[in-house]
Amino acid sequence: MLGILGQNLINLSEILGEFFQLLRVTFFGLITPPFRVRDVLRQIFFVANGSALIVVFCVCFAAMVTILESSFHMKLVIQNDSMVPGFAAMLILKELGAVVTALLLTSRVGAGMTAEVGIMQITEQVDALKMLGIEPIKYLVVPRLIAGVFAGVVLTIIANMTCIFCAMLVSKAYLGFTEGLFLTAMTRFVHFSDLIESVVKGFCFGAVIPLVSCYFGFRCKAGAEGVGSATTNSVVITSISIIVIDFLLSYMFS
Repeated sequence: MLGILGQNLINLSEILGEFFQLLRVTFFGLITPPFRVRDVLRQIFFVANGSALIVVFCVCFAAMVTILESSFHMKLVIQNDSMVPGFAAMLILKELGAVVTALLLTSRVGAGMTAEVGIMQITEQVDALKMLGIEPIKYLVVPRLIAGVFAGVVLTIIANMTCIFCAMLVSKAYLGFTEGLFLTAMTRFVHFSDLIESVVKGFCFGAVIPLVSCYFGFRCKAGAEGVGSATTNSVVITSISIIVIDFLLSYMFS
């Protein structure tokens, strides 16, 4: 038992050491030339443009569920749903928009990054980059990190605005709140600092997704099973990291 525990601790220390090494090389690569602008733009198009429609579609339904469930439970407990617009807007800005967006990016973009880097690893394309004098982490991770951060912030803002707009429509259609009443009730709960908190979360989530995804891609084992295992581990660990970071940031801002 102690031997297994000790081996697990050794493995964990090795994993953390490798991950911090990736962090060090990545952040150093952000400030040193060459700056691969074309690769960055291509990754931004893949991450942001390719995910925008999915994010908007999903957060619309999340906003509708938030309004309807909030109204139902408030009527059940206090027999009044006048606080629903403010409560829903606060929940959307502080949690729903950023977290739902990040989890959707994890399943779509993170898995793709892990599979792409993993296939390059097992087909020795990463070794070929080294032989050509190209740092693989700078070549592969840095453009994806920049794209992830940019997309995390922009898509979080889009998701928040879409969520609030959809919540306003649902409130008007099912609860009888006009646009003016909704906005008035929202301003009693929501402040500009809530939007800043949401943007900070989007920034952090957007950085975590490519870092963790590329890390597991570099650790990918040979074969289809290795790629599948690396992709699964990447999505699970990234999702857990997003939830933990969300808790820590919420605690700090509160």
